[in-house]
Amino acid sequence: MNLLKDASNMKTYIENDGFHALHITLEHTQDEIIEEVERSGLLGRGGAAFPTGLKMKFVRNEKTTPKYIVGNADEGEPGTFKDRVLIEKNPFQILEGMIISAYAIGASKGFFYLRYEYRNLVKEIERKMEEMREENLLGKNIMGTDFSFDIELVLGAGAYVCGEETALMESIEGKRGFPRIKPPYPAQYGLWGKPTLINNVETLANIPLIVNMGPKKYAEMGKEGCTGPKLFSVSGYVRKPGVYEANLGEYTVREMIEIAGGVDGEFKGLMLGGGAAGFILNGNFLDMPLCFKDAKEWGVSLGTGNIIVFNQSVNIWDVLLNIAKFFEHESCGQCFPCRYGTKRIRKIIEKILEGKGTTEDIEKINATARAMKIASLCPLGSSAMLAYESAMQNFRDELLEVIS
Repeated sequence: MNLLKDASNMKTYIENDGFHALHITLEHTQDEIIEEVERSGLLGRGGAAFPTGLKMKFVRNEKTTPKYIVGNADEGEPGTFKDRVLIEKNPFQILEGMIISAYAIGASKGFFYLRYEYRNLVKEIERKMEEMREENLLGKNIMGTDFSFDIELVLGAGAYVCGEETALMESIEGKRGFPRIKPPYPAQYGLWGKPTLINNVETLANIPLIVNMGPKKYAEMGKEGCTGPKLFSVSGYVRKPGVYEANLGEYTVREMIEIAGGVDGEFKGLMLGGGAAGFILNGNFLDMPLCFKDAKEWGVSLGTGNIIVFNQSVNIWDVLLNIAKFFEHESCGQCFPCRYGTKRIRKIIEKILEGKGTTEDIEKINATARAMKIASLCPLGSSAMLAYESAMQNFRDELLEVIS
């Protein structure tokens, strides 16, 4: 395994070629490292699947200094727990990836933004960073070179919206986690108005792999348009829920469910991608390869790579109500479409589940969803209704059965 190897202590990590990629990096130019990441085809693992090398290049090309880098470990997507497992099993690879990325873009300060609910990991992560400082792997003149870089751990604000990059920056700056209007983007105007690179921690853990094995060999793990290993959170009605590592495109949805022990009961459907990128799908999608490119061709999103499996006992309206309650609770309230829309949709679904729904209620949900898509400031509001829309496409008869 490349990401989930058990290397939670420094000795084990070094025995498994730990920090070898950093040594290689410091013997190359910044542009050479960015070029390798670009050639690898690495896409962001936090949900958006944006080309990592291109994002690095944007920050590198900015003339303003200082520059910052953020490791985003604020995973709040329903059904996603891959980052926690990765941090527990292989933390040094994430930190090494941060240092390499910082060297490539010219940053001297980084922030490890940890989800508040993972606060039990704070002391352990800080202890590991201190071990790295003692070994001259973090701090001033890393490995005896002119490159200096350090990382500060910041505990998240306990809000789902702070996983969005601009709200995350507001939180690091000590403000309330309200999303910023874009543009400008973080690469140009990030933390304290300076160029900032923000990557999910799983994305960062892939960087040492690319440097160690070279972009060509890395790209061979997977296929064109979908390269490298990916972590998948599989839960719901499966016999062995957990985090599984596979090369992108290596398995179909059906095969991944089988790896997780198979369905506990009779299969009904699944939720793919998380909350804001969540699609509720029927069995027609079981043979879809687990790859960003293939998912797009099938008209869905892989998101953070989570799969929540439903058996026949699950009521899809109940699933939609849970999602609606989640987004109502997690809306930051900054923009009216999201603040009002999430509450309105939750109330309509509750009315339907009480047996009082009408066909007009379906149109009210559709109209509210359209308004949220167009006018919300951040992805929470603009994509919160993907689950409802996909459920209506794939389970329309069942959903309309309770409408009078």
